[in-house]
Amino acid sequence: MSPETLFQIHLVLGYVAWLLCFSVYVLPRLRSMNRLEAQRVIATIHSFRFFGLVFILPGVVGPHLPSGFATFAAYGDFATGVLAILALVTVRVRPLFWLLVFAFNLVGAGDILVDYYHATQIGLPAMAGELGSTYAIPIIYVPLLMITHIVALYWLVRSRPETDRALATDAAAASIRSAAVINDVAWRTVMSHTTTDVRTL
Repeated sequence: MSPETLFQIHLVLGYVAWLLCFSVYVLPRLRSMNRLEAQRVIATIHSFRFFGLVFILPGVVGPHLPSGFATFAAYGDFATGVLAILALVTVRVRPLFWLLVFAFNLVGAGDILVDYYHATQIGLPAMAGELGSTYAIPIIYVPLLMITHIVALYWLVRSRPETDRALATDAAAASIRSAAVINDVAWRTVMSHTTTDVRTL
């Protein structure tokens, strides 16, 4: 069996295995969470994509792995990983969190699609051995990444009204708290003046 055939079989079965696992064990759990927590889980999975820089690490991949493919894959993964980490760090700043969630999913999905295009153009399946120890990344890790990107982007589109309502609720709660503080200060001021007037009389 040729390296090209082996690689293609592995790639297809990688998606099949992850789709089965994800639909039975992961997706039901994510659906039981609110959208923010579910997106945090997905961001956590993608936060490890800084590891993609291994594609340009000498001695790990073969010397004949095309640099065009390796460089784009490495920095695309790195950018996605950094954006996912930033999303996790800014979870308390909701508008920024949602912006970064959208950004890392868009960049990450685009990176994978372009990597597939580059791999097809250079005939990567026929030289799959040049991936070295990184061979497991496109076979085992990338299918999960692509599946979670699709789910995350789908939820971002569907849950936009829900997110807007959540932001509106937060803003309303903040306004109520501010009004309560102002009212309390005003009441204390009135009582203070009243007490002063009584003492004067």
